[in-house]
Amino acid sequence: MRRLFPVTDETAAQAREWSLAELAAAYAYPRPPAGAPRPWLRANMVSTLDGAAQHEGHSQPISSAADMRVFGTLRALADVVVVGAETVRQEGYRPARARAEFAAARQAAGQSPAPAVAVVTAGLELDFSLPLFASPLVPTLILTGAAAAPDRVAAAEKAGAQVVVAGEGMGVDPARAVSALAGLGHTRLLTEGGPRLLGQFVAADVLDELCLTVSPMLTAGDAQRIAGGPSVAVPRRFSLLSLLEEDGFLFSRYGRP
Repeated sequence: MRRLFPVTDETAAQAREWSLAELAAAYAYPRPPAGAPRPWLRANMVSTLDGAAQHEGHSQPISSAADMRVFGTLRALADVVVVGAETVRQEGYRPARARAEFAAARQAAGQSPAPAVAVVTAGLELDFSLPLFASPLVPTLILTGAAAAPDRVAAAEKAGAQVVVAGEGMGVDPARAVSALAGLGHTRLLTEGGPRLLGQFVAADVLDELCLTVSPMLTAGDAQRIAGGPSVAVPRRFSLLSLLEEDGFLFSRYGRP
């Protein structure tokens, strides 16, 4: 790993093995203001050179060992991981695990041993026998609308999930979802998509930061981009916060100006 931006001295740009502590420092959440801290929503996505966020429905083929180290570090820093129901089904999501390397830092920050997973779903069409619901270290959250089917809500709660209403009707309002999670004490938010969910966060203007891995691969085909759904009236410009590189993969961080 080497730092391309910002470079503070000559040694910073030299390629070497980074410790997990160094990665955690490089991706630390902004220091919250005094008083009630505002939630900070960060997204972590990977894209090929030609804009594909997946290959044959999965992100793993366009990832790398370094990308997975960053992935694990971002999870270890977060209070909660927000993910869409379709991504849960496609990627076979499991509960986030506690990692000994981050245990002391999480305890000092007042965090649970592992981040909770919050699944955004309108219909709650999920298999509640899966480990994500049946055996998480921290209870899984379900973000849904007020008009969600009562039998599905009951099934989720019976499985041990905590159902959080974050929208009227069947849908979930992105801004209300962020606010609801903050109300539960989760202010360091991380979303891993999928593309439709990230697109909703972008359109609602609640995304604070994008951590984008650019994979040095070409896939062609018709794979989704990292964000889909409704477009914004005027493209929103983010500022480059940092840029790392390893084995041809670029690890960028962009934030609100």
